[in-house]
Amino acid sequence: MVIVRTAALSATIIVFSILPSQAGPCTAAIDQMQAQLDARIDATAGAGPASPESTGALLHRQPTPDSITSAEGKLGEGKALEVALGALGRAREADGAGDENACKRSLEEAQRALKP
Repeated sequence: MVIVRTAALSATIIVFSILPSQAGPCTAAIDQMQAQLDARIDATAGAGPASPESTGALLHRQPTPDSITSAEGKLGEGKALEVALGALGRAREADGAGDENACKRSLEEAQRALKP
């Protein structure tokens, strides 16, 4: 399970490192929130109950943060993580459009979702 989580985190880092590097008004804050969210997903995945592997896992496909969060949701966990992922996606869209206010509002929504 540790290998899967490490691979998922590594895949996320690689994907975001090859994206165009034009920084928007709150790119640094988004990156920081992504790191917090990844850590929370990792902790939630490691602490909860297990479920059978999906067909994709049996085909040696690496899980993504979204797929891990979805699996946690099916186990009755991770609803807050899904909300935070959605808010982070909206923050990225706003950041790409240069809308700092919308970006900050979305980041605040993600932060609220992560609070215990």
